[in-house]
Amino acid sequence: MSTGPLEAGRPEPLGATCDGDGVNFALFSAAAEQVALCLFDADGQGEVARHPLPGRTGDVWHGFLPGAGPGLVYGYRVDGPYRPRDGHRFNPHKLLLDPYARRLTGALVWHSANFAYWFGSGNDMTFDRRDNAAYVPKAVVAPPETAGQAAAGPSTAWADTVLYELHVRGMTLRHPGVPERWRGRLSGLATPAVIDHLTGLGVTAVELMPIFAFADETHLVRRGLVNYWGYNPYSFFAVEPRYLTPGAERELRGVVDRLHQAGIEVILDVVFNHTGEGDRLGPTLSFRGIDNASYYRLAPDDPRDYVNVTGCGNTLDTNHPMVQRLVLDALRHWAGTAGIDGFRFDLGLTLGRDGDGHFDPDHPLLAAIAADPVLCGVKLIAEPWDLGPGGHRLGAFAHGWAEWNDRFRDDTRAFWRGDTGTMGGLATRLAGSSDLFQPVGRPPQAGINFITAHDGFTLADLVSYADKHNQANGEDNRDGHAHNLSANWGVEGPTDDAHVRTIRARLTRSLLATLLLSQGVPMLLAGDEIGRTQQGNNNAYCQDTPMSWLDWDLGGQQHRLLAFVRRLIALRRSHPAFRRTTFFTGAPQAAGADKDITWLRPDGTEMAEADWTHHDGKTLGCRLGAADGGGGGGGPLLLLLNAGRAEVFFVLTAPAGVRHWSVLLDTGRDRPDGDGFDVGSAYPLLAHALVLLEAADHEPG
Repeated sequence: MSTGPLEAGRPEPLGATCDGDGVNFALFSAAAEQVALCLFDADGQGEVARHPLPGRTGDVWHGFLPGAGPGLVYGYRVDGPYRPRDGHRFNPHKLLLDPYARRLTGALVWHSANFAYWFGSGNDMTFDRRDNAAYVPKAVVAPPETAGQAAAGPSTAWADTVLYELHVRGMTLRHPGVPERWRGRLSGLATPAVIDHLTGLGVTAVELMPIFAFADETHLVRRGLVNYWGYNPYSFFAVEPRYLTPGAERELRGVVDRLHQAGIEVILDVVFNHTGEGDRLGPTLSFRGIDNASYYRLAPDDPRDYVNVTGCGNTLDTNHPMVQRLVLDALRHWAGTAGIDGFRFDLGLTLGRDGDGHFDPDHPLLAAIAADPVLCGVKLIAEPWDLGPGGHRLGAFAHGWAEWNDRFRDDTRAFWRGDTGTMGGLATRLAGSSDLFQPVGRPPQAGINFITAHDGFTLADLVSYADKHNQANGEDNRDGHAHNLSANWGVEGPTDDAHVRTIRARLTRSLLATLLLSQGVPMLLAGDEIGRTQQGNNNAYCQDTPMSWLDWDLGGQQHRLLAFVRRLIALRRSHPAFRRTTFFTGAPQAAGADKDITWLRPDGTEMAEADWTHHDGKTLGCRLGAADGGGGGGGPLLLLLNAGRAEVFFVLTAPAGVRHWSVLLDTGRDRPDGDGFDVGSAYPLLAHALVLLEAADHEPG
């Protein structure tokens, strides 16, 4: 590639942009004194040229390289004051990654011989003159991008959405139907075997755990482990290289296109709350060396340190206009050029903290995301907590946002474990968490319901372990949450005890049924439908091992569970009463009609206020009237739940006009479809079981 001398170029757009005549480079840095563009050979190993960027417009440094084009490997060296006590960490000896890089080559290389290139003696006040270029990834100039190339997404309504959280590598690495070259990579998700599993299951959207390029933390490398989950990014525009197939072009867009054709939306789990540069002793990879004081929130009393509401060593300063722009540009990139249908924001509360550290639901960045013309039609999901002051704000986000509902997780787990005083909490979650969302006029779909997620026990482990077993992580089992609301039902871990196995299987079905038959948006954790276990590890973030990979060699029990989940999702889809777009009122929806929801005692009578305060209560019924106007028609349904340890005979009462109930589902026993019970009879509701019945002879008024 023949290139001419570097010209002044232009300040927009940020990043490296091809126009057919060359490449324009533009980099923001408010406090830099000089920015050098460094060019490398094709494999990124040797630096072949270094050019100071000749142009500066405001705080953007820029230059144009005639004759350059896609495939050029580059990085930056940024010079300026090295004064950590003032928040400045400029060091031209450190090669820096372009924050807007679309492609990468090379990897972050960690080994004992090169720890010193970032840490030295551990004194971050020392100016380190050693060059790190041989150990860091470089940017690669990408071809021009064209928006709208991916197949149009299915645009599934929130009320009809069923989410499926998965890890790209864990989902595909051991799947026998995925060709070897695609296992563990994005293309594996687009194979017929994986798509058939997703469509057969009935999910409408996959939520991919982070696919941005991410770093392995040094404490893991020293223990011979890696960051498996990916919540430690150093780039917001480039896909993690280990998820890409060598030689594949625009791989993510192709995968999204195939999933869209199958009717499945793609949601990305994005991490904008911190970066993989870590704390004050962490590596200098990009943002820290480009403009530390602009990109990060620095500790007011000592700017050498970082505000750390993320628990990951640093916090991006989303109050800075250029950081806000970075986030918006990245989201537009993924939505516009890859056709991504939505985003789940890790530690989303952090993005909305103002200059004083208080959460503001109308924070400029959150408001800009919701109002952006490219992003206004995508699904926005916030993880509504972080580790800072007031760090749990479930229900506090503005209209247009959905939120991970950990209250659903905890109340559902506690109820089915048989804890006392949990009936009221379970009923509130089953009905859509009106306590959280209705007061501010948000619908049931503002809550993303889940029982398990990547962080914590799998569903199989939730009913098999009373305590976490994280010894494989190398921290003497100190890591991971201790509040799991789990139980082993008599034996810790695997067992051949038939009675214990029966209870566990029944509870697994009851927990899944509660999730899929509740108001709100359900989210399944990949592998729960086939009984995946992590051997009691509830913090497998560093386990790129069979512990984290889905095992597709299914036995009879796994096949039966898979069939059960498929049936549950089909029931949800066929009954609009489970997909309401408004909250229950507890009143008839029409003259002479039954209430839209009626809570029942085991004797079939309606629950009174005193019944909700009965701490030992573990059995209740829920009769649903016709669905609201947003969900269509549908006759009465009856849910019976027994979290106790003994069978309960539940009297089947009904609204006027109903004489028979037909069993649709019983998590405690196999019943033939349509097995009927007369009104007034007593249903034998097994311990730890959930039953769904439908009015067999309902005549709408």
